[in-house]
Amino acid sequence: MKASTENNNRKTSQFYALVHSKCPRCRRGDVFQNSMYGFKSQKMNDNCPHCNLKFEREPGYFYVAMFVSYGFNVLQMILAGLVTYLITGNTTNPWLYMAVIFPAVVILSPFNYRYSRLILLYYLTPGLNYVPEMSGDRKLIEKRR
Repeated sequence: MKASTENNNRKTSQFYALVHSKCPRCRRGDVFQNSMYGFKSQKMNDNCPHCNLKFEREPGYFYVAMFVSYGFNVLQMILAGLVTYLITGNTTNPWLYMAVIFPAVVILSPFNYRYSRLILLYYLTPGLNYVPEMSGDRKLIEKRR
């Protein structure tokens, strides 16, 4: 019981909340219902289980996450190609690069799906900020008074 009280008194950092897929408003509730990699596809909660924030702000809101995911894909393909070149030194065989880059894109697609949506929620949504009152961070609430 003492550990849960200490956890409520500690501020959850934005980086920790983003990496662990927590709600951007309260940093307590889970954005996704299951893990990133597994036998089930990723399912996103409609609302935060802790503060009841509706994640999809308007119909079609997460279409913008496709642009973030595209940026992730381009960066990952460049890095996979660069690492392949640095390891092999081969510049003449395009099949080598395709054999490395395409599986990398497929393997990293669950990462891209999850974190493109989280980046959209955390950094590209105006008016969606951390509210300590929603999280139960008692020390932060007392400092605000």
